[in-house]
Amino acid sequence: MMVDDHAQGVGAGLGRMESEKEGHVGKMEICFRNGSIWEHNSRLLGMDQKALPDSQATHSSIILAVTRELGVKCLDDTGTPMFVIHVVHIIHTNSTQPPVDCRLHHLLMSENEAPATASPPAVSTSHDSSSINNETSYHKPFATLSRSTEYRSQSGSFDPKTLVSTSPIEYESSRHQPTATLSRTIEYRSQSGSFDPDTLVDSPETQILTMPSGSNKKTLKVLLLHGNLNICVYEAKALPNMDMFPRTVGDVFYREKNTSDPYVSIAITSAVIGKTYVIENCENPVWNQQFNVHVAYYASEIHFLVKDSDKVGSQLIGVVAIPVENIYNGSKIDGFFPLMNTNGRPFKNGASLGLAMQYIPVEGSSLYQNGVGAGPQYFGIPGTYFPLRKGGKVTLYQDAHVPNISLPNTELDSGMHYVHGTCWIDIFDAIKAARHLVYITGWSVWQKVKLVRETENAPKYTLGELLKSKSQEGVKVLLLVWDDPTSRNIMGYNMDGFMATHDEETKRFFKNSSVKVLLCPRVAGKKLSWVQKKEVGTIYTHHQKTVIVDADAGNGRRKIVSFIGGLDLCNGRYDNPTHPIFKTLETLHADDFHNPTFTGNLVGCPREPWHDLHSKIDGPAAYDLLKNFEERWLKASKVSGIKKLKASSHDDSLLKIDNMPEFLTVNDEPCLSDKDPEGWHVQIFRSIDSNSVKGFPKDPKEATAKNLACGKNVLIDMSIHSAYVTAIRAAQHFIYIENQYFIGSSFNWSSYKELGANNLIPMEIALKIASKIKANERFAVYVVIPMWPEGVPTGSATQRILFWQNKTMQMMYETIYNALLEVGLEEAYSPQDYLNFFCLGNREDSSLKDDFYFDHSPEALTRKSRRFMIYVHSKGMIVDDEYVIIGSANINQRSMEGARDTEIAMGAYQPHNTWARKHMDPRGQIYGYRMSLWAEHLGTIEEPFTHPETIECVRQVRSMAEANWAQFASNEISEMTGHLMKYPVRVDRMGRVRSLEGCEEFPDVGGQITGSFLGIQENLTI
Repeated sequence: MMVDDHAQGVGAGLGRMESEKEGHVGKMEICFRNGSIWEHNSRLLGMDQKALPDSQATHSSIILAVTRELGVKCLDDTGTPMFVIHVVHIIHTNSTQPPVDCRLHHLLMSENEAPATASPPAVSTSHDSSSINNETSYHKPFATLSRSTEYRSQSGSFDPKTLVSTSPIEYESSRHQPTATLSRTIEYRSQSGSFDPDTLVDSPETQILTMPSGSNKKTLKVLLLHGNLNICVYEAKALPNMDMFPRTVGDVFYREKNTSDPYVSIAITSAVIGKTYVIENCENPVWNQQFNVHVAYYASEIHFLVKDSDKVGSQLIGVVAIPVENIYNGSKIDGFFPLMNTNGRPFKNGASLGLAMQYIPVEGSSLYQNGVGAGPQYFGIPGTYFPLRKGGKVTLYQDAHVPNISLPNTELDSGMHYVHGTCWIDIFDAIKAARHLVYITGWSVWQKVKLVRETENAPKYTLGELLKSKSQEGVKVLLLVWDDPTSRNIMGYNMDGFMATHDEETKRFFKNSSVKVLLCPRVAGKKLSWVQKKEVGTIYTHHQKTVIVDADAGNGRRKIVSFIGGLDLCNGRYDNPTHPIFKTLETLHADDFHNPTFTGNLVGCPREPWHDLHSKIDGPAAYDLLKNFEERWLKASKVSGIKKLKASSHDDSLLKIDNMPEFLTVNDEPCLSDKDPEGWHVQIFRSIDSNSVKGFPKDPKEATAKNLACGKNVLIDMSIHSAYVTAIRAAQHFIYIENQYFIGSSFNWSSYKELGANNLIPMEIALKIASKIKANERFAVYVVIPMWPEGVPTGSATQRILFWQNKTMQMMYETIYNALLEVGLEEAYSPQDYLNFFCLGNREDSSLKDDFYFDHSPEALTRKSRRFMIYVHSKGMIVDDEYVIIGSANINQRSMEGARDTEIAMGAYQPHNTWARKHMDPRGQIYGYRMSLWAEHLGTIEEPFTHPETIECVRQVRSMAEANWAQFASNEISEMTGHLMKYPVRVDRMGRVRSLEGCEEFPDVGGQITGSFLGIQENLTI
């Protein structure tokens, strides 16, 4: 095949493959090394293999456009057809590179191009096969970028104002030619399934990595970028026309000129960290778009990829690569940079990109130095859609219900005691007291659920009956529920759906009432292909869980009160801190059995206990939750097609409280002032995009002002991710996390770097611990996750999640060990003295005789052993006992990206109970909440628990958790009083995560604890 003369320095020539299948256009650079051949059963269409001119063996890049029939049309650099080949198989003769057909096997049909590797060590000039890790060799790029471009660097402080221009900007152009050329760019696909091209954080994009192409080429340093990048993309000049031919018949007759629709994608390693909006039909686009981006990557370069947006996918125009070492000292770069084309050369017409950039490390930002809520001018998490709201009250809940005197008292400051909340009773009372509105969002809402239990004279009616009665009183009752695409009513036959959310059942129940139910599918953007729309609609969900009501504000006024967290109002969620598994099967949970682990006979099986976190907001921030509901309702109720012609099609369901004088507004006096020691400051965060809300600005420039990120064809609110990252960076002593999933920072894994699980949270935690180790300061992180994801633990999806989770753990522990090694503390401390993972479980002793047939099934084994995990469905984090985040978002890519699952969360603190205010351990409501959670999990409160960062506390909690696991795993049945168990993996002193000897699978139910991965990766499990 073709071997490019400019690539022979690294032994590689390239061709770009474009495939078309079901409306998709994918792209892939293919490397053909000297000696590579087409297998003999490949055939030429229109000419035989011998007819290929020898002179073309040194031709530049050959573009391969794969047709639906897998025919390959070869074009030269100008797009001129040369010949057609039918690809059957490609043999690669160099053992250091993966076979090309292995790359073809992982071709993805989407716009996103996968990235190059991210982590150290830096690429060396040697390519001996012995230096390549067999585990990762199939996931590394096999051609990279080498260049050096002249640019203007400025030292000194970075003024963000200089990055925003309202008038034409003059730039100083470099008069020097680039001092080195590009050896070659490469576009390739990861194995991770199709990706949504409108993503920002995790979607793999075309990536370019430096590779020396000669003896005079300087190897770029791989450095840790940990902080913020301030970037402004100004404009591009003299871009080539990538749309030479009309795309539609209308373009032929009505469009004067058809040219590129450019946008810029900013990438570091395997993560896309920013995108500009698309400017249509322009070769000299002006964006003037600013980005302030969290970064935590090992990288040698930052890449600005200028692309032409097509109807489906995009086409790479050119690349600007900035070496990390040139901004690492805080210098600001500002100017025009020559664009390099796909041949690795500057464009002849001088195409260039104007940009400015400055790196601000974590230690250089005051935002992260003094904890959360430092000083009266603290403005909350910056760069978010909703601002910090001052004044109000917050109630924190654990589980659906906490019976009286079921947990020990915790003393707070000023002689107060922590009061345990009763979540579902409070929701019931709030709905019952509503006079004007009850708005509910949910992944699942089931009308049969009973909210009030375990109390005297508990009402017997269900949630559905309560909502119907309120609507009959004239209250606006609106339900916004995710529409599970697998649940349908087909010719009178009701299909409950794979996720068993009861959405169709709930809609039918309210059909003839004044309660309005909108089943809201997860809708993709109009500009995506049919297959991509199906992926978004099938895989992703609306995951928010809120209840919004009006309440008495005194003096004849009404106000908004909202509930937010992880609890859906559906079956299987009601539980208390004892988490019974057998004892309440015929009483408390007689009509509420839920356990998706089992697929056989459920009679006598344990229920799945449910642990969750929730909250209530009474104050200005509750109105932001109302606004979120209104934005989503207006989008979901928007009519289209022939329905627009109906006069009654306009949806007027929402109550316009701004026109009702009895309602307090968001700007009215808060219920508690800043001077009240029990007052709260609250901020609302979301993961959501413009396909799910109505109200985002249509002008991308206005969207940037509202702190919305740009996807290719979508606007994204990803403030939940920003909140987590900011809170972790500001942490000074400890972090406590409970979450249903814990997957992320795949760009720094030892393998599968291109997976796309690029949220920064695990990496930020590991770097926080590493920084404290290097500063010789104590710091501790406690993470509570489920023993396995809900479902059958031997299933392929569950095993993949466990596998990604194990890779995340491994990366974090290795980072911590390397920090200990760097300061010489590897003998004194182990990684688990700083970071520990836990799960929850329960075991009940019983004198009852098991008369059920024993057949060694999971159902029979759990009945015999009397044990089962407690499912951790929480989505929360506590930092330094002063800041809390609670919501619906998991720590995975689905929840954090913003363009996948829709999520909502709140972050809150008491300004009178922060480290900055007290100069000592805070002892406010958040402290009481954490101590209450620990009392539930450990069955007691010990004095070391008051200082979680200390080595004494870490080791005591771990010791108690190890003892609980031993009791859970034992063949001897005994009643458990504590539920917190060490997650069943072994972590050695070097941070290596392995299976426990003799316990490689989960007791009774099976499934590898460390997970397994076989087959093609998809977006479902990350």
